[in-house]
Amino acid sequence: MQRIFLTHPPEALAKYYGDKAIAGLKAVGEVRFNPLDRELTVPELADAARDCALIISYRQTPGTAELFALLPNLVAFSRCAIDIRNIDVAAAGANGILVTQASAGFITSVSEWTIGAMINLARNITASTEAYHVGSVPSAPMGRELRGSTLGLVGFGQISRTLYKLALAFGMRVMAFDPYATIDDPAVLQADLDQVLHEADFVVCLAVANEETENLMNDAAFAQMKPGALFVNPSRGNLVDEAALLRALDSGHLGGCAMDVGRAPDQMPTPAVARHPKVIATPHLAGLTPAAIEHQALETVAQAAEILQGRAPVGSVNAAQATRLDRLRH
Repeated sequence: MQRIFLTHPPEALAKYYGDKAIAGLKAVGEVRFNPLDRELTVPELADAARDCALIISYRQTPGTAELFALLPNLVAFSRCAIDIRNIDVAAAGANGILVTQASAGFITSVSEWTIGAMINLARNITASTEAYHVGSVPSAPMGRELRGSTLGLVGFGQISRTLYKLALAFGMRVMAFDPYATIDDPAVLQADLDQVLHEADFVVCLAVANEETENLMNDAAFAQMKPGALFVNPSRGNLVDEAALLRALDSGHLGGCAMDVGRAPDQMPTPAVARHPKVIATPHLAGLTPAAIEHQALETVAQAAEILQGRAPVGSVNAAQATRLDRLRH
């Protein structure tokens, strides 16, 4: 049987991959595991996977040109996540190595987290709870309802297309900015970014993270938001100028912020931002539910079965350059 190497450290393996997916992998190949309680360095990974045809990688594992050059037996490098920004796809292709990614299995879980975060911000739930936890009796500030409020979506991809339906069920007005999307539902007002920021009570940033959207939410963007508006980021930390966010919070212009991501390692919220009293932060857990994790893990199992037959599966990003697949064709 062909050998498969899983890069997930043990804790991540249990939480982000699971027994069902491991059993599925063992049915198609000989599976080897990361023996250390941390990410392997490039030399360590190259040594551990030197005779493996396939690496299935945790989201923090970089796929570098150095790694690919050290693994002449490697046929494919699969990412058990949708984000492949730390994989050098060009270098993989130059070596004939296939790169694959999983699809978004976290659409429902992230959408639900976002609704919860909006309610939390709007009703001061976390702040009140923290006061009680330290023995204080908090004041009872006036909250706001989702019903009748305007949700502004920055980006209209898969999560937004689920989230807006939940927002409509709560009685919200929905606006969206996305220059690359066509929105057919008349219940969603497609507008430019300035209008969305100016009119929304809740701005949820769900744009794709790339060079074009780096620091999309900056001083100018936060200034466009209405006084007291609430900002939610369940997408990527790269979308937000964190210094600008803190200035908007400190000035009182922004009513609060909820974030599940940031610029800390593993896309976690940055502690200096997360500790702000107007911020609700969670450690990149919006997509962490059994259903979401199992979706992506089992998808890599299905990809592995195809790869080990010499075929480029759904989720391949450089199939035309993956010449090493020929080695596995029967």
